[in-house]
Parts: sequence; structure tokens; C-alpha cells
Amino acid sequence: MTRASLDKQPADVAAMFDGTAERYDLMNTLMTGGQDRRWRREVVRAIGARPGERILDLAAGTGTSSVPFAEAGADTVACDFSLGMLRVGVRRQAGVAGLRFVAGDALRLPFADGSFDAVTISFGLRNVADTALALRELRRVTRPGGRLLICEVSHPPNAVLALGHKAHLRYGLPLLARVSSNPDSYHYLAESTLAWPDQAGLARLIQDAGWDGVRWRDLTFGVVALHHAVNPVVKPS
Repeated sequence: MTRASLDKQPADVAAMFDGTAERYDLMNTLMTGGQDRRWRREVVRAIGARPGERILDLAAGTGTSSVPFAEAGADTVACDFSLGMLRVGVRRQAGVAGLRFVAGDALRLPFADGSFDAVTISFGLRNVADTALALRELRRVTRPGGRLLICEVSHPPNAVLALGHKAHLRYGLPLLARVSSNPDSYHYLAESTLAWPDQAGLARLIQDAGWDGVRWRDLTFGVVALHHAVNPVVKPS
């Protein structure tokens, strides 16, 4: 199995997730003590998908995060660059109306400008090789006035909780990873989480990519954060 490094070479990251595809959703639940389900419900609530909208769920993996948008009546695209994850998703989500799976790289999205009313990415942004470029690409494919929602790991602002969180990543996660089909991938996930910017740091990256109205809300004491933003409408001069 492949272990990606923190330089996040796309082929290595894709191969790593190919190797975890079958047990990916189960491992997420085990790693988070079931909190991942709550976090995904918060994403669904925050996006507020409506019938007739077009929504891009980037780094969608097996499509678990995408299904509620389609069930709300939105035309939903689950996009990922791991073909292994997409194959599992196509099989598991067969019959979900309004949901389609598309292979794509976050740095070169295979969609036209302004294609979507809303774009979202959950627990995938830290795995791309160029965060700033990915944020610009997401903005490119979002219509003016469209919305962005990022659900990503973060850092608890409370110092005591932060120490406990780091201990879980460094010692607890590798123990859980032993039941994974690719334990090395979870060592990478722990390392990438520790290296990821805090809430304010990510907000600056989003703003620098041209998004407006950037704000965030902590979940589970800041272990995860939801970042919201809007693609600005350019007024004619």
C-alpha cells in the first residue's frame, strides 16, 4: 500500500485512498467516535440544498456526504480523484436520484466557470498539493453569489483540549489504524492534521483566494471547523 507524504503528490494521495476505499467510512466513524456523522449533518444543514440547485461535493469519496444534497432535490456531483473511492461510491449509492460521480483533480476541476450554486469539501482540502489553487478553482466553478462550505479538521483553541487532541492524533489514531486495510494512510492523516492551519489561518487562505464574507464555526470544541464564504458578485462599472 502507498503512504503519502506531506508534499501531497497527487498520485500518492490518490493511491493511498484507493487502498482505504472499502473501509473508509467505517474507519472515519471509529476514529471520531461517531462524531463524523454529526459533522456531516452540520454540513448538510449549513449548505441548505434546495431543489433545482447544482451542488459540487469535492473530495466526496464514496459519496456518503453527497447523498443528502441529492435527496433534497439538488443536482449533485460527487467529485474525487481516487478511482477506488468512486467505484465503491457508484456501487453503494446506486439508485440515488440526482447524484452522479465524476473523477476530477481539485487543482484542475473538469467543470465550466460558474457551474454550481454551492460547492463544498469535507476533510479533503488538506490533502491537495496547493490549497490556494484549489480554493481558486472552487471559486471559478461557483456562480457569482454562490456559496462555499468547507468542513475540515482544525485545532481546539483551549490549550488543555489541544494537548489531548494532539495526543489522540499521535498515539490513539495509529492504534485504531491497525484495523484499516492501509494503516500507513492513517499515519499520514494524523501528520497532515497536525500540520494544518488553525481556523483563522484557513480563513485568510479563503479570503486571499477571492471569496467574500468568510466566517467559521467550531464543532466539537474546535477539533473540526466549518468555514463559510460567498463568491462575490462583480458589479458593472
